[in-house]
Amino acid sequence: MNKNNIYDINLSNVPTHIAIIMDGNGRWAKERLLPRTVGHKAGVEAIRAVTKECSALGVKHLTLYAFSTENWKRPKLEVDALMNLLYTYLNKELKELHKNNVRITTIGDIDVLPRKSIDAIKNAIDVTKDNTGLNLNIALNYGSRNDIKNAVVDIVKNYKSGKIDIEDINEDTITKHLSTKSIPDPDLIIRTSGEQRISNFLLWEIAYSEFYFTDIYWPDFNETEVRKAIYVYQNRDRRFGGLK
Repeated sequence: MNKNNIYDINLSNVPTHIAIIMDGNGRWAKERLLPRTVGHKAGVEAIRAVTKECSALGVKHLTLYAFSTENWKRPKLEVDALMNLLYTYLNKELKELHKNNVRITTIGDIDVLPRKSIDAIKNAIDVTKDNTGLNLNIALNYGSRNDIKNAVVDIVKNYKSGKIDIEDINEDTITKHLSTKSIPDPDLIIRTSGEQRISNFLLWEIAYSEFYFTDIYWPDFNETEVRKAIYVYQNRDRRFGGLK
């Protein structure tokens, strides 16, 4: 056991895919009498720490819920700050991520984001596309219901054009038309800040995911907290509806 870490996890049973609802930046800032934007900046530091730890532990996919379709309802000043943080993060961290063999992908409709953010995202994806380490999958302007709706529309179009028979439509058909089709379903869903809801995140994909809720605000979620979540995950009995 690492003397600096009380959670001695089994490296042969690390979740293949961890998905995180990063919550609590605003409340973290409020408790310190700081603007919400400062909380979001602190949250970027947590992203850096968690990404490094997941990569070191051998996690294959890390999906971060960075901006939902519902987040547009927030004040324009805060939305603008989040978009600027995204741009700054990608430009500042890309070299280090690439050096560490991290591959960047996204889910969600990024085409409505500010142009400089779109350019930064596409550049990060292109630069890291051949990397074989951790897949850092960023959910941006993402909503699961909309993703499922788009999948249904695509399937209907394929049916009408004769590319698919209605008798052949099954669960796998839907999975293959989602934006997450290239990655496995999450083994572990983490939500920080004490809230215990899914907030329109990966609704189809989490059918058999394990859930881990913590009162820790996202800016304080660090390497030790990652290990704690994995430790709890490893001590659960995953039966997928069957019996052992």
